[in-house]
Formats: sequence, structure tokens, C-alpha cells
Amino acid sequence: MLKSKKISPYIKITLSFLIVISIGTFLLALPISTNDFKGLSFIDSLFMTVTSVCVTGLTTVPNVGETISVFGKIVMAILIEIGGLSFITITLFFMVSFKVKLGISESFLMREALNQDSLKDLEKLVLKIVGITISFQVVGAVINTFIIFFSNELEFTFIQAMGIGIFHSISAFNNAGLDIFGTTASMIPYEANIALNIVTMVLIVIGGIGFTVIIDVFEKRSWKKLSLHSKITLITTTVLIVGGALLIKASMWNQMTPLQAIFTSITARTAGFSTFDMSAISNGCYILLIFLMFVGASSGSTGGGVKTSTLFIIINYIYNFARGRSTRAFYRKISEKLVLKAFGLIGFAVAYLVLITFLIATIEPNTVELRAILFEVVSAFSTTGLSMGITPSLMIGSKLLLCLSMFIGRIGPITLMGTMNKHWTIEESEKVSYIEENIMIG
Repeated sequence: MLKSKKISPYIKITLSFLIVISIGTFLLALPISTNDFKGLSFIDSLFMTVTSVCVTGLTTVPNVGETISVFGKIVMAILIEIGGLSFITITLFFMVSFKVKLGISESFLMREALNQDSLKDLEKLVLKIVGITISFQVVGAVINTFIIFFSNELEFTFIQAMGIGIFHSISAFNNAGLDIFGTTASMIPYEANIALNIVTMVLIVIGGIGFTVIIDVFEKRSWKKLSLHSKITLITTTVLIVGGALLIKASMWNQMTPLQAIFTSITARTAGFSTFDMSAISNGCYILLIFLMFVGASSGSTGGGVKTSTLFIIINYIYNFARGRSTRAFYRKISEKLVLKAFGLIGFAVAYLVLITFLIATIEPNTVELRAILFEVVSAFSTTGLSMGITPSLMIGSKLLLCLSMFIGRIGPITLMGTMNKHWTIEESEKVSYIEENIMIG
């Protein structure tokens, strides 16, 4: 029998998500989880649990607000919270809060769950992360409640507005993209509501830049003192938001308002809320959204995708390689190991997306457009949640493949590949050196 300390943290992280998904699937299948007291079917219950835990936003239930009961909505909110922080992080938070001594195994687990490079100050970090999460969500919930209650788009009682406001704050901060407004159109009824749009965008961005960046900004309060990771994250995020909004507006000049364009640019990076019908976007906008979803949020955040730092490293490497220089940024050298990791992640992601798109295209009849299938697959893998409206009508096999994509996208390809590493406690397991030989490339 294996001792706990010998189990890889990557496996523990993966298993923790699977356990939560199993419990959530059972709870959402209960009659009490739906307003008609029939419960969700197994595939719908599984899909809604996965989309909540993996903070995606794709749904097989067209109208979540009308279909899911109060109990079901509470379950979903808890699943989103667990998915955003991860069950491991929440467990470790309580262990640290109650001063339970952490062993080497728990420390390694905490390091991997929080996506950190060292074991230093991890206990303080987990306390700060949970504190930041609660603080922003409470403020967001209070503001959302009053905005929704006094809005003219949809009429809600104060209690209803409060419930929706809390759920929306949790969903936005965790980049989940699920809503319970009681419509089938996401936030389209609120497309002109400037206040709700701004609060939602702020929560999405803060939840998507990563906890370490937030802490770094609050503690150092100076651009020069920020870590290289924080600088790269903030610059890349700003460029993607502003550049994305301008290009989306240009490609949808007469269809989208400036507010819709910037909202779409932000939500496409793993949030999933929509103030515009995605099935009506132009080909240019479609390509932009595929790119933004693929990149996703930042490392150490509640969002998915290949991450902003990965994009920065690859572009930076190509630029410096063309000039015959080593990869560098802000007078700091970026290690070859990180460059290889970035290219490996991109390679895995592209190969996976091609494979799953092919499989779903094979399963589905010719009436389902390949354009929509690719959009849905990228949205699932990047845990974005934007949809062209085909998910509810897909075959069971296709829905299961999307569930798998959301799961892999949430735990991350690096964690998935790490489950196969038996030597997780050491940097290099190979003790044999091989003769180097050149091969032709390009």
C-alpha cells in the first residue's frame, strides 16, 4: 500500500478535482436541484458540474436561472468557488488557519496547487489568496445586487437581486461565465448597462491576472519593484484587452458598440459572459476570439488557456532568436527551460484541439458547422465558456469530449503530464548523458 507522502502532488490535484466532480454530479442529479423536481439527467448533471468546477461556462441547460432550483444554484456556486481556488487550496487554507503542521508532502502539494517555484512562504500566500478572493467577491456581490435591483432590463425583487448578485460576483471573479439571470441570452439584456458591465469586467480581469500578481502590486506599489512575472502579466494582459477590443470593434464596426467590443475582448479570455450573440460574429471576429480564448488568462489565476506569460515568452524568444540573442525581458534572462516549457505547452494544446475537433466533427452530423465545433472545443479547453449555441444539441459523445477538454484545461496540461512523472521530488531523473547530434529544421 502506497504511503501518502509517495503520491505525486500532480495526482492528488487531479484526484481532488475528480472527487469534487463526482459529488457535484450526484447533487445536481437530485430532484431538489431543479425547479420541476425531476433533477438533471446524468449527462447534463455531469456537464453542469464539470463546467462549474472547471470554471468554464458552457452549458447543456439553455436557461440555468429558470431550470436550476435555489439548492442547485447554491451547489453550483460552491462548485465554482472550489474550482476557482481548487479543493487543495481550500483544504490547505483550513489546515494553515487551524495551525496544522504541514509535512514535506503537503508543502509540495501546496506549491503545485498554487503554481509556485519554491516552498518559501506558501502558508502566508494561501491565506492572502483566500482573503483576496473573499474581499473582491463580497464587494462585487454588494454592488451587483443594487445594480441588478435598480436595473430596468429585468425586474427582480431585492432578495432575487441579492442571490443573482452573489452568484454573478462568484462566477465573474472565478472567470466561470455562468449566470442565473433567467434568460437564454447570458448578459445580452444588460448590453447597455454600463455599471454592471464595468463591475463584471473588473472582477474578470482581477480574477484572471493571478493572485501572485495582485499581491505583488498591493505590496510593492512600484513598477520598478514588481517581479518579472508581474510585469509580463500586466503588459500582456493590457495589450490583449486593448488590442483585442480595437480589432473586435473594427471587425464588427456596425454590429457592436464600443462597450460590447471591450467586454467581448475581456470575457473571451476565459470568462464566458456575453453581451453579443456569438453565432452572429464575423469571420474576422471569430478568428480573434479563437486566439484570445486560446491564450486565456494568466498563470496562478482562476482562468484557463495557455496563459499570457506563455504567449509573451514565445513571442519574445522568436524576436530575440531572429536577432541572435538569448531570450530576455526587462534586463532579466528567461531560462531555456521556461522557453521549452512554453513551446511544449503550446504544442500539446494545438495537437489536443485538433484531435478533439476531429473527433467531435466525426461524431456529429454534417448539419453542425465545423466553425462552431472548433469554437466550442477551444472555449472548453481554455475554460472560457463562450458558445455559438450548439452545446445543448450535441451528441452524448461530443458532450463527454467537451467535459474532458474542460477538465484538462482546468487542471492544466502541465499537471496532467506531471501525473506520469515518478520522480516529482527531484529536478532531473536521467543519470545518463547522450551524444548530441544535429538534425535539420526548417
